[in-house]
Amino acid sequence: MSQPLSEQTIALVKATVPALEAHGLDIVREMYSRMFQNPEIRDLFNQSHHGDTGSQPKALTGAILAYASNIENLGALAPAVERIAQKHVGLQILPEHYPHVGEALLGAIKAVLGDAATEDILAAWGEAYWFLANILIARERRIYTEQKDMSGGWNGWREFRIDDVVRESSVINSFLLRPVDGEPVMTYKAGQYLTFWLEIPGHPPVKRNYSISAAPNGETYRISVKREPQGLASGWLHDEAKHGTILKVAAPAGEFFLAEHIERPIVLLSGGVGLTPMVAMLEALVGNGASVPVQYIHGTHDRETHAMRDHVRSVAALGNSVKIIDFHQTPLADEVLGRDYDVAGIITDEWLVANTPVGDADYYICGPRPFLRHAVSTLSLAGVPSDRIHYEFFGPADELLAA
Repeated sequence: MSQPLSEQTIALVKATVPALEAHGLDIVREMYSRMFQNPEIRDLFNQSHHGDTGSQPKALTGAILAYASNIENLGALAPAVERIAQKHVGLQILPEHYPHVGEALLGAIKAVLGDAATEDILAAWGEAYWFLANILIARERRIYTEQKDMSGGWNGWREFRIDDVVRESSVINSFLLRPVDGEPVMTYKAGQYLTFWLEIPGHPPVKRNYSISAAPNGETYRISVKREPQGLASGWLHDEAKHGTILKVAAPAGEFFLAEHIERPIVLLSGGVGLTPMVAMLEALVGNGASVPVQYIHGTHDRETHAMRDHVRSVAALGNSVKIIDFHQTPLADEVLGRDYDVAGIITDEWLVANTPVGDADYYICGPRPFLRHAVSTLSLAGVPSDRIHYEFFGPADELLAA
């Protein structure tokens, strides 16, 4: 267990908040530049989130600022710590990697702040870094142990074969994955993701997270991947991956998942490819015979981009009290209201508040950042407590929700 931070360290770290607000992004970019000089460390990260337009430097800058601002009240950061630990486990980050990060962080603070980064300030940040690092290392160790000890579980990278590829829409394909060793696969909580190590010719190893889009069955996993514009990994999966392709996969992880005990109405709310964890949740709710009302609300552009529509409706038909509402933002000329979609346009604030049980329901939300931010803000302003709003989005958390 880490020793509590000293009062001097707390005071010095909080004193650096104005400098972090002014120069934090420069410090983080310098830190990553130093870290990525080591190929072993560079290959641990999803490189699509880095660079001048990448969102990860902004995400880490916000996280460091939040840590410094709440250094005397770390309980406020518990959800963020869990999210980071789950991501680290997916990426197979281990205790021996932490010294590289700490060295790069302190070196970056000194390089960017210059003489303002006194020896006392660097010592305080060193103590603060290792305090948080030890919390993460301990949590990650527990997660790795749980994964290894579960039936069908594993640590590290396990080989899976693509058993089937299904075209779900004009932009989304599903991939059914079966372990090469023929052994069972560990169960997971509906909503969690898999992390992939992809070896794409002409590129360093590529790491990506993809939500599992099916309820657990002990034998296979399914992911459903949107082809992103200029997306290296998604383009390769759509164009090159086929039946028989072998992929390296880390065990399921993630802090966004369906609650084990369902006691209130459930609203599953998704935009675009954000439907992937929602389909897993819907399958799990129906498969487990959930007795509460369930609403599955999905927004997409039109019939061509609407993935898994028929599958979702067939699953819902087996449930006790499941209602599907599909929004098409710009229906095609030959689409029929009531057959291809239920509402034209986007999911508005007014519709969401008027047509879902805001006073009673648990909300699970996934989609692009603007969609997510808007939905969470709307529900919060409508009086839904934060512990009944659960969300996931793809990419690092580089924008805190105004709600």
